[in-house]
Amino acid sequence: MTEVVGSEAAKSPPVERRRWPRAVVIVGGIFLLSAAVVARIGRFGFNPSDQGFILAQSWRVLHGEIPQVDVMAPRPFGSAYLHLVDYLVPAPLMIGSSWVMMVQLTVSTFALVAFMTGTSPLDWGPLRLGFVFAAALISLNTYPTMAWHTVDGVFLVAVGLWLLDAGLRSGTRWQRWLGLFCLGFAVIVKQSFMFAVPVGLLILFFHPARRSQDGGRWRRMVVDVLVLGSAPLLYFGMITLAGGLPSAIAQLTGSTGAWGEGLFQFWTADLGGLRADPRTYVLPVLVGMVVLGVAWSLRARLGIPGLALRLVTAACVVAVVVFVLIDGAFAHAGAWQLKLLWIFAAAAVLDAVIRRRLPWQYLLVALLGWMASLSWGYPLPGLITGALVLGTLEVVALAVRDELPKIRGIAGGAIGAIVLGLVAVQVVAAHDKAPYADRPQGELTRALGDVVPTMRGVRTNPSVHTYVAQIRECIDRYPASRVAVLPDNAFVAPVFGVRNPLPMDWPVPIEMTGDAPLRMVEAAERLNGEGDYLILFQTVLTASLIDANPVPAAVAPDAHTFDYTPVVERVRQTLNGARVGCGSFVGFWAPRR
Repeated sequence: MTEVVGSEAAKSPPVERRRWPRAVVIVGGIFLLSAAVVARIGRFGFNPSDQGFILAQSWRVLHGEIPQVDVMAPRPFGSAYLHLVDYLVPAPLMIGSSWVMMVQLTVSTFALVAFMTGTSPLDWGPLRLGFVFAAALISLNTYPTMAWHTVDGVFLVAVGLWLLDAGLRSGTRWQRWLGLFCLGFAVIVKQSFMFAVPVGLLILFFHPARRSQDGGRWRRMVVDVLVLGSAPLLYFGMITLAGGLPSAIAQLTGSTGAWGEGLFQFWTADLGGLRADPRTYVLPVLVGMVVLGVAWSLRARLGIPGLALRLVTAACVVAVVVFVLIDGAFAHAGAWQLKLLWIFAAAAVLDAVIRRRLPWQYLLVALLGWMASLSWGYPLPGLITGALVLGTLEVVALAVRDELPKIRGIAGGAIGAIVLGLVAVQVVAAHDKAPYADRPQGELTRALGDVVPTMRGVRTNPSVHTYVAQIRECIDRYPASRVAVLPDNAFVAPVFGVRNPLPMDWPVPIEMTGDAPLRMVEAAERLNGEGDYLILFQTVLTASLIDANPVPAAVAPDAHTFDYTPVVERVRQTLNGARVGCGSFVGFWAPRR
């Protein structure tokens, strides 16, 4: 892990020229790893509930709809703008979007490691590069490779922290401003990342590099603060000009909050049994960190016995961290992620002891883990677990750095490649066993590309294939330019190239905030007067598709449907088009007039 890292000071032109090939190799490696992940992992499994949700929002933005005004949600629509790039990738939409997500996750891992170590990826040797690529796969674990606001928030905060810190240390304006912009942009992705703005302000005011700056500091500070707030100001300024600010406030403040209670309940829950209690693995590491800190502080006095104590303790800590990874089996939701966060918090204390300073980088990464866990469906810091592991190992290596061999060149590359390969094998096995919201990979025998070209390359179980094919059949049988399939299935609009005429993409109870119920009914009333719509309702629960339960070939037009919320029932009662039954769906159709 220990490598000699060059100074961040200005490089001579020949050195700068030698750095460009490294940059090309790193960018190429990120792109190739992401493509390999999509080819071997990401394209296997599909669930209509949330996959395609962010793409649906981007599709609306592409067609000129204004967030929080024409379309409603309990979160800002920053992700909708960020994922416009998904439509530019020269690949089928779902595959291209998966690739973008994995690129984001890998770049996030690079950014966090660079931020924690105060180094540039261009100065890393092959050993550290191999470890960082492996850490990106750990952060993926069995999370789906789909566009999602939590991934976007982690990406923006990680890149923002790295670039802001690097820009302040080097005096590079574009790095500082881009970092600030990313931190501000994170706020309009999801409310849980709103803390990125005060963090950005604290770094601006108290960063060590600020102390050595000459005159004009406050003038630069004003400009920096404006850059930090530019994305939120533009977003809410647009909404205000469109007359939607009161409704936007109601939408964004009317939902149930999430506060990451699980991170703290970890210490108080009665889990029963030593083997089942995740704290069994964390407490020895905490003790080990204390021992390393004391032994490091007294290393001059303790001599050879102290050195032996540090080496043995460091080896034990590393062994426990590796065991936590293996024991957790990279599960999508599991206590292993919480263990790693608390172990990382202990590593931050050890970092403070060794470096004799406030470990503010480590504390901010831990804060990002908490922000990432502020989620209804995934209240865990899983998306940064790779950075947590690598950060912990970096600090442990510091405690014994004088005794570790300097591994460079071919040897470092070989070790890095071996670690990357071992992690890749474990992550692939975990995904094969339990793809997100679908069957094990051996049961994913049907290709969705034969239903619609935008899903070419995606494989799923026969039930999901039948379900999506029935939507295709319904759209073909009852042509209309405006189509919605309620209550799930946000993917329909971007995948089939139609427009959703309702103001919500996913009308489930937790997404219903502000005046969304009223707006949904009003939209149905407008459709009655305009025609040219097909609104379908599910008779099959999306959850049953995960179990590959049979999908009916046909149902009666008055068959029972699953609504989740009374609003969907009110929409159905309001529509006056021709009642239709199509495959497992029922609905209303009115042709173009």
